Amino acid sequence: MFKKILIANRGEIAVRILRACRELGIRSVAVFSDVDRKSLHVRLADEAYPIGPAPSRESYLSIDKLMDVARRAGCDALHPGYGFLAENAALPRACTDTGLTFIGPPAEAMESLGSKTAGRQLAHRADVPVVPGTNDPIENPREAQTLAHRMGYPVLLKAVAGGGGKGMRLVSNDAEFESGFRDASSEALNAFGDDRLYLEKYLYRPHHIEIQILADAHGRVVSLGERECSVQRRHQKVIEEAPSSVITPDLRKKMGDAAVRLARAGGYVNAGTVEFLVDANLNFYFLEVNTRLQVEHPVTEQVTGLDLVKLQIAIAAGHRLPFAWESITPRGHAMEVRLYAEDPDNNFFPSPGTIISRQVPGGPGIRLDDGVYEGWTVPNDYDPLLSKLIAWGNSREETIARLRRALEEYTVVGIKTNAGLFRRILDEPDFLRGEIHTKWLDELLCRPRTSVSADGDQSGSSAADAAAIAAAMWQANQWDRHSCLSASSTDQPSRWKQEGRRAQLDRLP
Repeated sequence: MFKKILIANRGEIAVRILRACRELGIRSVAVFSDVDRKSLHVRLADEAYPIGPAPSRESYLSIDKLMDVARRAGCDALHPGYGFLAENAALPRACTDTGLTFIGPPAEAMESLGSKTAGRQLAHRADVPVVPGTNDPIENPREAQTLAHRMGYPVLLKAVAGGGGKGMRLVSNDAEFESGFRDASSEALNAFGDDRLYLEKYLYRPHHIEIQILADAHGRVVSLGERECSVQRRHQKVIEEAPSSVITPDLRKKMGDAAVRLARAGGYVNAGTVEFLVDANLNFYFLEVNTRLQVEHPVTEQVTGLDLVKLQIAIAAGHRLPFAWESITPRGHAMEVRLYAEDPDNNFFPSPGTIISRQVPGGPGIRLDDGVYEGWTVPNDYDPLLSKLIAWGNSREETIARLRRALEEYTVVGIKTNAGLFRRILDEPDFLRGEIHTKWLDELLCRPRTSVSADGDQSGSSAADAAAIAAAMWQANQWDRHSCLSASSTDQPSRWKQEGRRAQLDRLP
């Protein structure tokens, strides 16, 4: 086993990894930017090293700085977490050149499966069903428009290097194709440094189902079952659960076999996730492979009793997986919500600032993967994920009841969070029945919310209208407010969630 692991990340995932290291008797090395000097992962790590100013391109995305810290600290392995450089093949190659073990897939597998179009090509060869569309980047928009017309609208234009809904446009007819292509290409270039697009048939109200896989270097690949990820806002996951209420045992076996087959074809090693869309007739189609640990991995851990981070480390150290798919018996139901520093009533604008006080939930079946503490200032420079709240129960109903109770206990003073959004979702009849799809939450948020006045009259009010007014007010005073809440930061606020994916095709050394 390794003696010292560099954690090339920040926030709750860095805390999650270093805790696994501590239980395994492995020393952990943290890195931090200037604004993260007092972060929880820095406080808890055995060693911590500065790597530059707040902008991620000058700190967490600098492979040279990470390799320098690894050499100085005497590390023998590196864990990338998720986001930032986790899916950039330049990082495992740099680790190899430096003599470090990369805790993740080989660079070649990352490239063959991590690219949207390359993954579709490999899936086709491995006899894994894919959503109809192009398997190569679009070179001639007019030919792509002809294909879209032949396939039948609506279709999706998607960024080859995309994620999180960036560089994606829904096109409903020929008249929209040219402007949709132009807008998606421009957004993809700004977000990822790569303007290439591919075409995919739009599936009406599908379920987004992902299969967790583990693969060791000795040829064993196993599926750990599915996670239901259909509750999304603008293509970004909000709630994840396992098992899915729509997946039958037969379909679970077929999807698991397909995921394993694809992983074998791509020479995959370590933890990964194969994502699918499932239509109303329970036909499933390959979507993409996430060649890393997922944000929602605790959901699988809760129903299987496995520690995926420890297994990642063991696989990277050359150990064999100690179990087969047939020996895993999922138990109960688990559900995760992502607690962000953002204001759902203000068009989900980020809410940086100092956490004055907080109360965290506990009790039976509750787990909180945390990256913050009282007195810490949430910076305006990175993804605003604060914590992940996970509930487990013997049934879906018990899990929802526990999660609802935990959300009532969860309070933070000093910043806004999206906890209220989850309380609303958990009261929705459609969600309680499991009747959800990838556009369900977007549609819910567009509905007028009915309020009851003191005299009993009901009136509809549009959250979108209120958000537009609040957004204008926010734009005028946001910087002044940020300066008061975070005296240590002198940089103008930067965009969230773009830097990590943008670096993916930057050909970093």
